[in-house]
Amino acid sequence: MINPNYYPWGYDGDNGPDQWHKNYPTAKGRHQSPIEINNKEVHYDRSLLPWFASYDPGAAKTILNNGKTCRVVFDDSFDRSVLRGGPLQGVYRLRQLHFHWGSSDDHGSEHVVNGVRYAGELHLLHWNPKYSNYLDAVRRTDGIAVLAIFLQVGKTPKPEMKRILEEINAIKTKGKEAPFPNFDPSILFPKSHDYWTYHGSFTTPPCEECITWIVLREPIIVSSDQMAKLRSLSKNAENEPDLPLVDNWRPTQPRYFRMVSASFL
Repeated sequence: MINPNYYPWGYDGDNGPDQWHKNYPTAKGRHQSPIEINNKEVHYDRSLLPWFASYDPGAAKTILNNGKTCRVVFDDSFDRSVLRGGPLQGVYRLRQLHFHWGSSDDHGSEHVVNGVRYAGELHLLHWNPKYSNYLDAVRRTDGIAVLAIFLQVGKTPKPEMKRILEEINAIKTKGKEAPFPNFDPSILFPKSHDYWTYHGSFTTPPCEECITWIVLREPIIVSSDQMAKLRSLSKNAENEPDLPLVDNWRPTQPRYFRMVSASFL
């Protein structure tokens, strides 16, 4: 496997998504993410089960700015925070969550639904503990499950987002990390658990094709101020010029022959 730190990548013209395939050939694969989800091409699958998350707030460890996103890291050394059901066989352990966002409120999500791009997208990343460790899981087609939730700018923002955004000042620059104890990410879920699912990839290099995506139909509402808070992060380190961390999203990829299934009619 190629170490993504070996060939620097980013979201700018010289190292952005159009260039990734030169160092990470999988990025040109036929199971890449994100994709556009179009109602006309979605197949309702009545056999799809509801999904369930049981997260232990004590598993939350740290929040960090890695220069590419804002990430919250969880203890995944045993099955303490897990996702199950839906299209998944067995349980998947929560490892981290992170966000993608734009430079303004009219774009920023990675998946697109019927031509609509949301202001942001939250990814909760889980791995299949039937494999010996996380690095082993990313090499398997059923190794990873990502729950994706859209962020939509509106008048009644979800108060639960506050907890994450309060910590932004502590991680302003690349490489900054702060303790983030006692957090249950299920407070961020929308009311409806309706979802689309398909097989795809990481949306960042090396773009391994190992992900069962569970994309929630209902977005959560955030305020314009909350989105601005994410944009106040810098993609540079403290001693470097301040460069706003924005537009950390990958454009949609060809769907090819893949089926997108819906849990709802």
